[in-house]
Amino acid sequence: MLDDGGIEVVAQARNGIEAVEAVVEHEPDVVTMDVEMPEMNGIEAVEEIMKKRPTPVLMLSAHTDENADVTFQALDKGAVDFFSKPGGEVSMEMSRLEDQLVDMVTSVASVNPTEEAEAPQSSDREQTVSRTYLDNPTLLIGSSTGGPKMVERVLSELPLDAGFRILIVQHMPGGFTERFASRIDSGSPYDVREATDGDRIGDGEALVAAGGKHMVVSNYRNGRLRVKLTEDPPVNSVRPAVDMTMSSAAEVIKDPLIGVILTGMGEDGAAGIKSIKAVSGTTFAQDEETSAVFGMPKRAIETGYVDEVLPISDIADGIVRAARTDITDEK
Repeated sequence: MLDDGGIEVVAQARNGIEAVEAVVEHEPDVVTMDVEMPEMNGIEAVEEIMKKRPTPVLMLSAHTDENADVTFQALDKGAVDFFSKPGGEVSMEMSRLEDQLVDMVTSVASVNPTEEAEAPQSSDREQTVSRTYLDNPTLLIGSSTGGPKMVERVLSELPLDAGFRILIVQHMPGGFTERFASRIDSGSPYDVREATDGDRIGDGEALVAAGGKHMVVSNYRNGRLRVKLTEDPPVNSVRPAVDMTMSSAAEVIKDPLIGVILTGMGEDGAAGIKSIKAVSGTTFAQDEETSAVFGMPKRAIETGYVDEVLPISDIADGIVRAARTDITDEK
């Protein structure tokens, strides 16, 4: 499939040990890595590759809870993203997904695996801050390739007293979003869960769009919003689509909106950013240097409706600034 898509396959490996040896010998631009392999599994192989010759890795994972856990562990070890292998008649299903696989391999190949996002820098100035936040702010985050770790980071840095209600759309197939939500929840002060049809959230709560379904804001009242999940046709070739969530929020929610586009390939989110700006919301995009793939942020920026372009280390601070009024005394 990769050969047919114009990608030169320089080597193949039957297990993790052979994979590491092949990467060192052939120095490829990108690696596709199975999760389950004999002798050395995908997590161990990714870790060894990052030690011996850092190379962008795309994981291939089946739709199982166990594989979802292992896949996220591989992302922690340095893999860039994952491609979900279909069940059933694998050869038939895979052929339908050939274009998607080729696109993902090409995008992942452009990532520099040795680059790490900058850590937040603490200020040397002493500050006395009296914080007041806008009433009932809603935060909408969209991301794709390279996004899971970025989303986890942003949610871990948001203060609970800001009282956000948060909607997250990460391009991810069904079977993985529940585990993704659980990971975010474990590292964030916010209560994070996978969205279900008819879910309601208020301040301090977050929903992750379920894989394979659009998440649309259907109702908003007294600071609480309700979502519905639909299986309408893909938008921008994806489902869930960031545009669907952001645009529906802009139509229904009258309180402050903040939209954020993080790393990812494609153009999903650009129309959503325009919708948020049209109702006087605040918008951010991740910068090119800290994005694994600059496709989605770039397209959002090109609309002219992004207020600030920030490195991942400053995204959470930008969100908080947009949601508060501070009286600050600096020394």
